[in-house]
Formats: sequence, structure tokens, C-alpha cells
Amino acid sequence: MWTCLGMTDARTSREPHALLAAMAILLTWSGIQPFERGTWWLEVAPILIGVPLLVATFRTFPLSPLLYRLLFLHGVILLVGGHYTYARVPIGFWVQDLLDLSRNHYDRIGHLAQGFIPAILAREILLRRSPVPRGRWLFFLVTAVCLAFSAFYELIEWWAALVGGDSAESFLGTQGDEWDTQWDMFLALLGALAALLLLSRVHDRSMETTSRPSG
Repeated sequence: MWTCLGMTDARTSREPHALLAAMAILLTWSGIQPFERGTWWLEVAPILIGVPLLVATFRTFPLSPLLYRLLFLHGVILLVGGHYTYARVPIGFWVQDLLDLSRNHYDRIGHLAQGFIPAILAREILLRRSPVPRGRWLFFLVTAVCLAFSAFYELIEWWAALVGGDSAESFLGTQGDEWDTQWDMFLALLGALAALLLLSRVHDRSMETTSRPSG
């Protein structure tokens, strides 16, 4: 699985364009009659902001193939959650029934990914644009960045609740869980730690391809 994520053949030079096209198709699907239009805008906002930035910096600061794939996966999670709202994603209901859970846990997947994917993004930026070397300090700083990002996202949800009142309930996705905010940040922490422990070596190999000619 990890070998597939980190493959370095010449096809990776064209892969970002294919991922961008696939993302555009998924964005179109997600935006067709979503459950709640206001919630959809809030959920897909990171994509609407992030993708133009990736396109604008593609030639001056191309990312590693692994990171592009992870960002695409994160985009898929956001688009599915935006279309259905996180509390109503069908696969979440399927898992809820299968495991006899008390709630739809799709939002837990989203917050796990909120730590997992940004960890690799932060790691790549720090390694390529800062003097921080590989090692304990890099591990610590990446984890801290992911926790800060998760906490900031929870603040955004709080501000949305203050502005939108009951209409922001779908964006919050608490489903009656009074500890939802704590769970969200904890899962982001677990995601960041898992990414660093499982993917650091694969990520290093993938970053090497950004400085090689594609042939």
C-alpha cells in the first residue's frame, strides 16, 4: 500500500493534472443539490482556497507525489461530507448499523484526516523551507502545527455557531456529543502521530522525485 502511495515513475509528472481534473469532477458532483447549501460552502471552503494555491505554486514549489495524493484524498472526504453533511453520509450509517454504534462516525474520519494529511504537508514545508532537520524537533513541530490547526478549526466552528445559530448544526456535526470538540482534536492528534510514524520514510523518498527530471 505504502509503495503504491510513494511510487516514483515518470507518470507522476502528469499525475497532479489528473488529480486536479478528478477533483473538479467531484466538486461538481458534490455541489449538485447538496443536503444543505450553506453547510456545503463551509465544508468545501478549504478546497476552494487550497486548490487555487496549489495551482498557482505548481511550477515554483511543486509538492511530492505522495502529498498530492493525500491532499486529493482529503478533498474527497470533504466533498462527500459537504454533499451529505457529515452526520448523514451513507457509509457512516452503514458502519453505524454494522457495529451497532450510537452515531454516524464519518466526521471522526474527517478529523483523523485533519491531522494525518496536514502532518505530511507541514513536514514537507518545514523540511524544504526551514533549517529544521529530520529528528525529534521536526516530529514535535509538525505535531504542534497539526494540533494548532485542529484547534483553530474548532474556533471556526464556534464562530459559525455564533453567527448561524441552529442553522450551523450540520456544520458542527456534534450529533449531541458534549465532548465532540475534544474528540475532534484528539483524533487530529492521533492522525498526525500516525502519519509521522507510518509515512516519514515513504515521504522522504517521494520528496526526492520533486528534484529529479521526470524523463
